[in-house]
Amino acid sequence: MQIDFRTSPDKYRHWKLDFDGPVATLTMDVDENGGLRPGYELKLNSYDLGVDIELNDAIQRIRFEHPEVKTVIMRSGKDRVFCAGANIRMLSTSTHAHKVNFCKFTNETRNGLEAASADSGQTYICAINGTAAGGGYELALATDYIVMVDDNSAAVSLPEVPLLAVLPGTGGLTRVTDKRKVRRDRADIFCTLEEGIKGKRAVDWRLVDETVKATALEERLGELASQFAAKSDRPANGPGVIFTPLERTIEDSAIRYKYVTVNLDRALGVADVIVRAPDSDAPKSAEEVVKQGDAFWPLQLARELEDAILHMRLNELSIGVWVLKSEGDVARVLGYDELLRKEKKHWLVREILHYWKRTMKRLDVTSRTLITLAEPGSCFAGFLAEIMFSGDRSYMFIGNEEGDNRPEAKLVLTESNFGPFPMGNGLTRLETRFLGEPESVAEARKHEGEEIDGETADKLGLVTESFDDIDWEDEVRIVIEERASFSPDGLTGLEANLRFAGPETMETKIFGRLTAWQNWIFQRPNAAGADGALKKYGTGIRPDYDKERV
Repeated sequence: MQIDFRTSPDKYRHWKLDFDGPVATLTMDVDENGGLRPGYELKLNSYDLGVDIELNDAIQRIRFEHPEVKTVIMRSGKDRVFCAGANIRMLSTSTHAHKVNFCKFTNETRNGLEAASADSGQTYICAINGTAAGGGYELALATDYIVMVDDNSAAVSLPEVPLLAVLPGTGGLTRVTDKRKVRRDRADIFCTLEEGIKGKRAVDWRLVDETVKATALEERLGELASQFAAKSDRPANGPGVIFTPLERTIEDSAIRYKYVTVNLDRALGVADVIVRAPDSDAPKSAEEVVKQGDAFWPLQLARELEDAILHMRLNELSIGVWVLKSEGDVARVLGYDELLRKEKKHWLVREILHYWKRTMKRLDVTSRTLITLAEPGSCFAGFLAEIMFSGDRSYMFIGNEEGDNRPEAKLVLTESNFGPFPMGNGLTRLETRFLGEPESVAEARKHEGEEIDGETADKLGLVTESFDDIDWEDEVRIVIEERASFSPDGLTGLEANLRFAGPETMETKIFGRLTAWQNWIFQRPNAAGADGALKKYGTGIRPDYDKERV
């Protein structure tokens, strides 16, 4: 079964969106029978990937379609339960790859909530009216402010270790310590306590921000929403940009969008991912960007590339090497890049820039080998050059091949490559590339605005190697074939370690733990074996643990 990440509010089965001026309410009301596949019921607002696909879509639409929204209240539509977390039956019957990709996507969605606050002036308030367990509490942790009902019943918990023999898979450990600054020993108690913590103790330990009586909840949420909205710089009114359905064609050996094409070589396990320059010149102002709506090239490109990344992650598991390419008019790309930089304070342009940042981060944390090729006719310039610098390796063609009338491959650096699109480590891709060599970043910046050919890019260290027409085909072929022959397990660990050099951040911790520890724990017999905790959960039979520490 193929998983489709495209959705819209009229198709939601698990979330409800309501708008009242500057305040939006996002209500989680999961359809028990609405799982992605048969075999489990989503009881007590437990969730699977389909629930989070809708949540991701809702967050995006609130940002783009409703510029007037400054505060979002996230709450439950069910009585005395906020969210029971990831559905255990779904996890116990899923493939290992699905479990890990599910956790990765839910992590990205939680990061998207935090980015809406940090980048878009939208504050998220979580109202916990009952049980918030595991992934349910992790969802709350991603918001800015948590209000919990004080009724001697509502509680927060991360019971994965004692109940399931796995870790909180959506950043729970990291957000408890690094975001909410819960003391280490208290966090240790909390994360091994099945029943969780409630009331004053939850506030004292900084697990929630405040508790209120059930009768006072609505009034308090209204007060908080007004207070947070007053601090936002978002416009008081629209118009917003409506996201129309994304057009996509899936063939046996290709996935096609307007500006993105993925060509699949299943025998070799390789995909060529080609992004294309716009068909027309950039508009002159932010007002014209608003008029173009979701057809504005950088926005449509971000939507298409994001969907391609997510589709490939979940539905094309054996395609282990992605070869990233571009084609089109460099001058047109630079025109759009200049417009985005010139109008970056406009709310919509700001959202588009941050959308591109998030899309590039999805690429960074994808467990596939990324090889970038700058060939004749390519257009890696400005913000599009970030794709070039995302590669585990990058190669550039020198000059032209006889009979090829396409322009020579050139890289063009702009201000976009020196700040607006940081990786999860807080550094730009060039800063990460030249970690310990700040002079190399400074030298590259001296060439800002120039058309940099293959030989110069090689000397500047902007590419791994450059080749002329005599060597190009054989050298690139050898690199791709060799990479496709390696163990995908070893490559996943290798790439995740090497991509995030430099500072440790909450993001790198979350994805590092997911890639290494959760990836390992999810396969261990204590969790996933026939007598493991995931299999025995809910049966009344205790799991049989191998007590040997590894």
